[in-house]
Amino acid sequence: MWMWLVLLYGLIKGAREIVKKKSLQYSSVAEVLFFYTLFAFLMVLPDCKNAMGISVHMLGWIFLKSLIIFCAWILSFKAIKKMPISLYGVLDLSRVLFATLLGSVVLNEVMSTNQILGLILVATGLLLLKVHIPLKKTDKDEKDKVKPIIVIFSLLSCMLNALSGLLDKILMRDLNSSQLQFFYMLFLVLLYGLYMWIGKEEVNLKKAVKNPWIWLLALLFVIADRALFLANADPESKITIMTLIKQSGCVVTLAAGKWIYHEKHVLHRALCTVLVVVGIVVAVL
Repeated sequence: MWMWLVLLYGLIKGAREIVKKKSLQYSSVAEVLFFYTLFAFLMVLPDCKNAMGISVHMLGWIFLKSLIIFCAWILSFKAIKKMPISLYGVLDLSRVLFATLLGSVVLNEVMSTNQILGLILVATGLLLLKVHIPLKKTDKDEKDKVKPIIVIFSLLSCMLNALSGLLDKILMRDLNSSQLQFFYMLFLVLLYGLYMWIGKEEVNLKKAVKNPWIWLLALLFVIADRALFLANADPESKITIMTLIKQSGCVVTLAAGKWIYHEKHVLHRALCTVLVVVGIVVAVL
């Protein structure tokens, strides 16, 4: 069951990247981050009765997770706004390398032969992404238009998300999904509110509230995270395998890049993604 929950998370995660890009067409990065976390928190507020009875010590750890995601999302939103959605989706696969390393070193998870082979296939798909030969001499690669700092933002976001995934697995040993989701979202709302106040960000409240993509993003956020927290609560789940399954979301972003945004070089990225998906399948067999 935990694998199906993670698969649901992965597919919703891919859809969220599309919705993020859509929401940024009508609102600023700061507005989307603050209001979508606020709307998501309001959606889980009725479940607050199941979130009580938590120690101050555990609240500190949840705050640390929230702080990590706070930084990760700022970086990822800045990246996704400046690069093709299909390229971002494949670059996002690099978090599998960070998460596998953390799972093996921190949680002492032992990988089977199939899992190691799957990891090799995923890593190969990522490396091939960086080797693109244009079909025509006049065909300029879209990646050349993306500034290196934007790629760095994307990779740093992946590293921080992997660290957050590790904390999820550790925290769900002592918490229920309601406790983690409620306080995690509460801290995110406070952090992004503080970020907007310190940065003196201009806020168009009326426009943000009427932005349907922010509301959809909030709903997907609540559903996906609840599925992920429930999967982490299963003692049989492994962060290394979970991270591989999460990458199923890249299929959604590639499809969006092709049919919604009409991006170039999607075929090359699709072939890389096929290799990654094969690696995921091999790993979970």
